Amino acid sequence: MARATKAEKAQHLNAARGLLQRRLARADAVRQLSGEFDLSERQAYRYLEKASQLDRPVEVPETTIPVTLKLPPRTVELLRKYAKSSGLTIGAVVTAALNAFLRTLKRHG
Repeated sequence: MARATKAEKAQHLNAARGLLQRRLARADAVRQLSGEFDLSERQAYRYLEKASQLDRPVEVPETTIPVTLKLPPRTVELLRKYAKSSGLTIGAVVTAALNAFLRTLKRHG
């Protein structure tokens, strides 16, 4: 069986959180979660345990694709430094920057 993607894990956690909020008995929640997502009961129990520590739903990440860019060394150095200091991934920083840039294009053209 293949490992769950980040998006699938987020969906499983959110479903588990929903079951816990409905105050289902733990055994019933395990059975329902394992049946709905084709998980083992052990996996379902682990998702319920993690979900019990959440104070809000987990954001389901958007699917990404790899892209290769050629950038000047100084730009890469600054990008890495910013990503490290902010706790974000380089991909998250680049995505945010590109989205901000593309929004300005929509407003001006």
